[in-house]
Amino acid sequence: MEAGLHDGATWRISPTPFLLTSADLSAIQSLGPHLLRFTHALNRLYYESVRGAQPTWVADYLDQGKPPDLIAYARMNRFHAALPGIIRPDLILTEDGFMISELDSVPGGIGLTGCMGQAYADLGWPIIGGSDGMVSGFARMIRSVNTDQSKFSLAIVVSEESKDYRPEMLWLAVRLREAGVPAQTVSPDDVIFTEEGLFLAGPIPITALYRFFELFDLKNIPKSELIMYAAKKGRLALTPPMKPWLEEKMAFALVHHPALEPFWSHELGADTFELLHRWMPKTWILDPRPVPPHAIIPGLTVEGRSVSDWKALATLSQKGRRFVIKPSGFSELAWGSRGVSVGHDLPQTEWAAALEAALASFPRVPHILQEFRKGRHVAVSYHDPAKDDIVPMPGRVRLSPYYFIVGDHVELGGILATVCPLDKKLIHGMREAVMVPCALAETAPER
Repeated sequence: MEAGLHDGATWRISPTPFLLTSADLSAIQSLGPHLLRFTHALNRLYYESVRGAQPTWVADYLDQGKPPDLIAYARMNRFHAALPGIIRPDLILTEDGFMISELDSVPGGIGLTGCMGQAYADLGWPIIGGSDGMVSGFARMIRSVNTDQSKFSLAIVVSEESKDYRPEMLWLAVRLREAGVPAQTVSPDDVIFTEEGLFLAGPIPITALYRFFELFDLKNIPKSELIMYAAKKGRLALTPPMKPWLEEKMAFALVHHPALEPFWSHELGADTFELLHRWMPKTWILDPRPVPPHAIIPGLTVEGRSVSDWKALATLSQKGRRFVIKPSGFSELAWGSRGVSVGHDLPQTEWAAALEAALASFPRVPHILQEFRKGRHVAVSYHDPAKDDIVPMPGRVRLSPYYFIVGDHVELGGILATVCPLDKKLIHGMREAVMVPCALAETAPER
């Protein structure tokens, strides 16, 4: 049968979870600490760039298009060490292993993965993370950021722009309360401000607030200034922190930039640096400023030639334009596969127009150019309600592991698999996709 992912959206249901080999699961489990190390390093790179200890163009790029008041707020000393409590990469399974297409620190799917994980576990499947891995991982994460352990009350604040995710966050709050965590999922309008802090109706004091809204949308969120003020004054714990530089896809380009290799090598260590270079696709910031005549864009070659002018990409053959253009962040188009252009999937004129539009938007919304890596074929099946039959479907898969950060410890709470038909270039939660939690193949029950 089909089920509602969000209000007004559907996807296909499979009779089985997506099964991972022990080698793939081991690789995903070991990825979490690498990504936490990367997030620490990216945060440090930004601050060191601001004070001139690293190239200042790094912070200039990461601040591009952001409101000055948000930048000033995010740079406050009291938030210096703050990092997201959840890290979720999107992993494409390719013929050469895994590829990280994105990193999300405000991820949807937490309640969805938890709910489906419980349902499949109840049927006897050995779900990765266990039947309650998502709920227990979230609970430990949010308790660890709460500054006052003697009292605790959580508000999961979901904006109007993110309202499609409200049902799964309502489910999460119910499960958290059952686990002993006083939690409510609310809209920004439900938050009450007093001189003593933030409250919900009751009155119920808020000691921790989980931000499920994007920073680009702050101007449209009622009472966002009051939430920021309360966090600044230490009256509540806020996660994810309001640090726009931790929510930029251009971080992938910084990992691959040769001028920053000494920094990354020192901060990450050889193993993490090598893994990220291998798993993160080559990425470039689409900066329209002219490159000097004697210079080239580092690492960018097309059809065997180095590139010194972005406009050279506009006339590439279909085979040569195996690239993706994406908004880097801080835009309503920067999530959910919106605003993404796949070069070899577009007519040449549309590709040239997408490239021109991305370069023109640089002052407001920087875009990135990323090499396209094709996912390998996988096999799933789903229930077709029209035929009342189980239908096989070849496709390509995106794996979304949820890592909960508890102090310096990383916990894998669960993995959501999204499998799209082979004719779809982008893998996301569309109507034709099969969406299921993951289980370990070697321990799957006999059916």
